[in-house]
Amino acid sequence: MDIYAYARDFMTKNGNPNQWTGGWPWREVIEDDIEKKQLYVIEDESGPHGVFAFMIGEDETYEEIDGEWISETEYGTIHRIAGDGKIPGVLAKALKFCTKETDHIRIDTHHDNNIMQYLLEKYGFTRCGIIRCTEDGTPRIAYERV
Repeated sequence: MDIYAYARDFMTKNGNPNQWTGGWPWREVIEDDIEKKQLYVIEDESGPHGVFAFMIGEDETYEEIDGEWISETEYGTIHRIAGDGKIPGVLAKALKFCTKETDHIRIDTHHDNNIMQYLLEKYGFTRCGIIRCTEDGTPRIAYERV
């Protein structure tokens, strides 16, 4: 939860104050990710520094898109990725792990999250359109890499 708190503060300080409001992701969501064995931690000898949820299979968040997906084959989804700012390359490390499971990955981010948009395009993702979060209906930019 400390990593998510750091990430919320970082986003606010970098022009993205509206993505994870109200303490999102909530403890219950993280506990559910753990129970479903879909929460992963990026760590080194000094402890955990990054966290993300990863699941393979259809994601209801991506059922409808104002745009078009590149492929309809089975995919993996990364959600709730965050780092504590102490090690570089949290997204790169997560992608290295996820691509061992599947080459087809979807992810989304907030319109104001320019840092994540830059990184996703740097790592070969294509902007596919706009989806709406199942939690609250807010729009997100959807990306895909095949």
